[in-house]
Amino acid sequence: MKETRRKPRLLLTLGATALSLPSVLAQQRPNILYIMCDDMGYGDLACYGQKYIRTPNIDRLAAEGMRFTDAYCGSPVSAPSRATLMTGQHTGHTHVRGNREYWNKNHTVLYGQNTDFGTAGQEPYDTAHIILPEIFKRNGYRTGLFGKWAGGYEGSISTPDKRGIDEFFGYICQFQAHLYFPNFLNRYSPERGDTAVVRVVLGQNIEHKMYGEDYNNREQYSAEIIHQEALRWLDHQHADQPFIGFLTYTLPHAELRQPEDSLLMAYKQQFDPKQGGAGEKTFSGQEPSRYNPTNYAHAEFAAMIARLDQQVGEIMEKLEEKGLADNTILIFTSDNGPHEEGGGDPGFFNRDGLLRGLKRSTHEGGIRIPFIVRWPGHVEAGSVSHQPFAFYDLMPTFCDIAGISDFPEAYRNKRLKNDWFDGISILPTLTGKGQQQQHDHLYWEFHETDMIGVRMGQWKLVVERGKCRLYDLSNDLHEDHNVATEYPDIVRQMKAFIHRDHTPNELFPVTLPD
Repeated sequence: MKETRRKPRLLLTLGATALSLPSVLAQQRPNILYIMCDDMGYGDLACYGQKYIRTPNIDRLAAEGMRFTDAYCGSPVSAPSRATLMTGQHTGHTHVRGNREYWNKNHTVLYGQNTDFGTAGQEPYDTAHIILPEIFKRNGYRTGLFGKWAGGYEGSISTPDKRGIDEFFGYICQFQAHLYFPNFLNRYSPERGDTAVVRVVLGQNIEHKMYGEDYNNREQYSAEIIHQEALRWLDHQHADQPFIGFLTYTLPHAELRQPEDSLLMAYKQQFDPKQGGAGEKTFSGQEPSRYNPTNYAHAEFAAMIARLDQQVGEIMEKLEEKGLADNTILIFTSDNGPHEEGGGDPGFFNRDGLLRGLKRSTHEGGIRIPFIVRWPGHVEAGSVSHQPFAFYDLMPTFCDIAGISDFPEAYRNKRLKNDWFDGISILPTLTGKGQQQQHDHLYWEFHETDMIGVRMGQWKLVVERGKCRLYDLSNDLHEDHNVATEYPDIVRQMKAFIHRDHTPNELFPVTLPD
């Protein structure tokens, strides 16, 4: 990455790249379908080196498109990572920087034998700052989101119905998503008569308890219900109006549970040591986190990724069936690095040890993620890109793809702290046309572990509780050798970026380096 100082860009410049590319891109008004799974590590797909799990559909997506090696999420946990995608801001600027929960313990609802929160969700997005679905809806796109929202609690100022989403189905609250057989899901569908986000009670599930043996009798599996709703929405899309869909699927996040079908049975057999398999891992459960126990953690995790792969295949088939595949940019990625909650075992599935760190860490393992893009006729099939970028680059990229170059003055932000849009379009990298602008650095901060990460070219600075460690990724991708004392000028330069990029946020404080 070029080491030049770059001022944050305002919203009115988001489409600058599109204006310099052939006008046919803007005229086509491409559809955008963004599939983002939950807690999948960099090495959890076969096309990224995974040995235990078969992912033929996602592998085919990579063979038909571009696979990125140096793609980064926006944060090492869910809600803030999604916030950087939605706002085009990194976590030094965007309002939501952590998984701040809103559970009203004094307001509960009884679902059968189960007591659940009457209100749940996360810290709302700043309503003074425009987000992606609002931009695209105001520019003639249909908008849908299926999966996790995590951008505001139920009834708050920032729910899908209030933020540019035409149709939503899934979980408003990401904590609720810890149960794959939940008491309820959330929906916003005006065609079904909804005027706001509502709860959809899962009647068969609530006949059984949320924990213990009776939980095994629940049959309404949220990952499949959400997926079917997404397919139904795609069925309603046509070539006469472009769409942007955010499929923020919950697989393979814990809990590690799913239907006892042939897919799971096959992986149980594969890992069974009696059959020559690599062995299993048991998990006794963690009721406060809504993680039910399992005796087959390895098989459950592998089957969840394989199930997700099947769903991606069905989405690809649906686009072909509708005649939309050639004019749809299809993206597959993960919201952050791998988890070890609920029986997760990233050390087992990523035995090559390519990256250091897990979810919640600003080491590479917590923030470097799989990222695949297919766009027939524009993205070279079977190509691999080493271009570094982060989720906050996707807002200008999507705007360039859609030919969106400016916005009415009324939608510009007035407060200084919200005037930043930190992204750079990577459309030139995708198409091989035009000059790719480079970041002078990429930035992450996360209050829960009190960590900051900065990447500047080959250099990676990790700050933990104010203490700096410098790594040379060109020969130390695993971040084992701290070379801060050998390159004090590099450390000073990267520390200056931190002090420039960080704006205080009392909800999500971090310790800056001296």
